[in-house]
Amino acid sequence: MEKTLVLVKPDGVQKKICGEVISRFERKGLSIDAIRMEQISPELAKKHYAVHEGKPFFDGLIQFITSGPLLAMVISGENAIAAVRQINGATNPIEAVPGSIRGDFATSIDENIVHASDAPETAAQEIALWFPEL
Repeated sequence: MEKTLVLVKPDGVQKKICGEVISRFERKGLSIDAIRMEQISPELAKKHYAVHEGKPFFDGLIQFITSGPLLAMVISGENAIAAVRQINGATNPIEAVPGSIRGDFATSIDENIVHASDAPETAAQEIALWFPEL
């Protein structure tokens, strides 16, 4: 079984669609192994998005992700990383197909509802960062 990290970002929490997001993953047959809602610190945000440090959008990204509570989840299942990314839709919501989370709920690449790990190595690093108890 593959595991991945999923975040429902502050815009998704604010839109009150956490239940809808969880339902989409569960309907696909994926499992929620760990879940919690929290408002993260700038320190955790900077560690999570360290790959983007130095890029022009980095400061705005940190400001956004720390602007309100988010829902962090570890999701598992067969081909979980690819399945979650398909359910989420393209990073740019304008390119995301209708029926995907971003296609249905997001309008801006800056506030695109969800984050998901993009590879097994990234998933392992992100899960360790967000859920060290696992």
